[in-house]
This record gives sequence, structure tokens and C-alpha cells, in this order.
Amino acid sequence: MLTEKIFTIAHLADQVVLWILLVLSVLSIGMILERYFALKKISAESQRVRARIKLALQSNSLEDVEDLAKDPNSIEGRAAGYALKHMRDAGSKGLSEIFNTFALTERPELEKFLGFLATVGSNAPYIGLFGTVLGIMKAFNDLATAPEAGQQTVMAGISMALVATAAGLFVAIPAVAAYNYYSKQVRGVFQNLESVKELCLAYAKKKGV
Repeated sequence: MLTEKIFTIAHLADQVVLWILLVLSVLSIGMILERYFALKKISAESQRVRARIKLALQSNSLEDVEDLAKDPNSIEGRAAGYALKHMRDAGSKGLSEIFNTFALTERPELEKFLGFLATVGSNAPYIGLFGTVLGIMKAFNDLATAPEAGQQTVMAGISMALVATAAGLFVAIPAVAAYNYYSKQVRGVFQNLESVKELCLAYAKKKGV
């Protein structure tokens, strides 16, 4: 019967769920660490550029764009360099498109692994809950097939089943926290790019190109 096949699967699948969660945990931790080291330098450079943009606005010195364009270490500096090169070759026409294209090319690298972390964060609790349901099914089926086992066997089985839910939360919480943190850093970089674009447009108008 179908019910018997389901209970047969439940006797094995609850342990499989725990192994799946363990693999997801290892993968997500590796990706969290990779993004930490990858975005740490980018975020630091971005904060430095943000300070330069504020200074340029306070001093009303649009020529600071030229200095920024000589900074290849930051994403914003490289974007400004492409923008000034475009202005020298073709004027200000199409300048916004240059920035938009540059942002599109940089986005996949900045958002690398973030989609996976979001998926793990949103689905790991459900995977854990699935394992818990299977474990509870297994516990009650064991009681039905061996009534002499008693209440202690059921309670032990249920307590073991709840481990899957705890494991799902253990995997999901760091993934969600990392996703939110790194997404905020990426948004900050793109906000800086928008600021640099506006400065370049103002610079182009001032220079009459």
C-alpha cells in the first residue's frame, strides 16, 4: 500500500534531511566567508569614495571627478575613468548609458552567491520542518508496530525529530543575516555609482562637453 511505502521512506528520509541541512550549512558558511573577504575591501573603498564625494559637494569642486577617475582601486573610480574617457571621445551624450552598462557588468560579481544565501535562508526551515514531520511519523509508526515500546519510545522519537527543525533554523538564520548585510553593502556601492554619475554629468555641463 501507498501508506506503507510512505512510512518506509520516512524511516530513512528524516536522516537524509539532516544530511542535506548539513551540506547546505557547510556551503552557506563557505559562501558567507567568501563574500565577507570579497566585499570587505570593496565596501571600504566605497566608503572612502563616499567621503570624497561629500567633500566635493561641500567645496563645490567638480574637478575632484578628475582625481576620482585616477583611482583604479575602487569601482566608482573605474566608472569615473570610463566616463571621462567617453566625454573626451564623444562628449556627454550617452554618459548615463555608460554608467548603467558599467553597473550591469559589475552587479553579478558583487551579488555573487547572494541568491543562494537567500534561497537557503528562506527554505532551510521548511526542509527542517519536513524532517520533523517525517520523524514524528516514524515515532508513531514504531509505537503502532510495537505497542510494548511505550510512551518513552514515542517521546524519544519526537525529540529526535525536533532536531531537524532546530537544524533548519541553525542553517537559515546565518544565511538570512549574511544576505541582508551583504545586500546592504552592495546597495551602498550602487548608490555611490549614482552619485558619481550625477557628478560626472554636472562636470560635463560645467565643461560644456
